[in-house]
Amino acid sequence: MILHAFAKINWSLDITGVRDDGYHLMDMIMQPVSLYDEIELRPASSLSITTSGYPRSRPDESNLAWRAADLLRRETGYSGGASIHVHKSIPIGAGMGGGSADAAAVLFGLNRLWQTGLAAVQLESLGLKLGADVPFALRGGLARTRGIGENLEDHSCRYHYWLILWQPCAGLSTGKVFSLWQDSSFSDRPDIPGALNALSSGNFTALCRSLGNVLQPVSVRLRPEIGSACRTLTERGAAAAMMTGSGSAVFGIFQGEAAAKKAYASFGGREKAMFLSHTQDDSLRIMEE
Repeated sequence: MILHAFAKINWSLDITGVRDDGYHLMDMIMQPVSLYDEIELRPASSLSITTSGYPRSRPDESNLAWRAADLLRRETGYSGGASIHVHKSIPIGAGMGGGSADAAAVLFGLNRLWQTGLAAVQLESLGLKLGADVPFALRGGLARTRGIGENLEDHSCRYHYWLILWQPCAGLSTGKVFSLWQDSSFSDRPDIPGALNALSSGNFTALCRSLGNVLQPVSVRLRPEIGSACRTLTERGAAAAMMTGSGSAVFGIFQGEAAAKKAYASFGGREKAMFLSHTQDDSLRIMEE
């Protein structure tokens, strides 16, 4: 089985509190984008993983894709295994959910390949054990996500938007960014209801005005290139530009395909981790069974 596992962006990201166990309570709007990793799954007697592409992910038991397969096997009592191959395109440490997307593809694909029979809600529950973004990566669409990732609220989106995705610097540790945010005094909050209304109605101007990410000031302190990249994208024609997740990737939103392609061409292919992309509904897609 071959699957495409799509990256995501955060239209908005807010933190509403911290649980006693240290997990941050989130309020986010997420949507898949057309950039993807390719996952190949084959039945085998044991679990193994190989990787290719750029950036190269680790082909060992620390890889979230391998951990997803191991978790599904343990939770269902399945006695066989699988050969997993991950071809990477989604940047690592970017806040684009690449590892979560890979894990979701493995859970979804092996549940079919192994005929373990878990329902979608059961897969999402398993996915939460692997990471806060995995349930969303299984479901896709436009979603408001709250809690630690377990509270998913589906929303309609009238239009899809053209983007430039760009990781202008080295990746960031999510844990370090959250730790620094907790010690900071930043309080500028995004307008999440406003962004949802804009996405639902297709109001491009209102959408650009309501975007926000409370982690961006912290991540810019660690990687000033994030702020510079946002400014560059707006100079090249983006109506708005913002960091996604905890960084270090940013995205610029453009008013149409032609504007996005013109801006992308202006970089002349000089940026390796830059992608012309657009939002979409699918977070996973089976290409071959």
